[in-house]
Amino acid sequence: MGNTCRYVVNALGKGGETYYTLCKDKQELQNWITTNREKLIMEELMITDKQQNLFSKLFSSKKLY
Repeated sequence: MGNTCRYVVNALGKGGETYYTLCKDKQELQNWITTNREKLIMEELMITDKQQNLFSKLFSSKKLY
């Protein structure tokens, strides 16, 4: 069985909480962000796309959202 998640989310909460979650597609990612927006520090939100190719990883910014 393969890993079905595409996006890895690392975030810091306003109360010092650390959030780590896996999302299978962009819609699920957007739903998670919308649901948790009030609890998160948006400047500390890091989203990693696991299916991004090596060339794109080298020349893209670290934040997708």
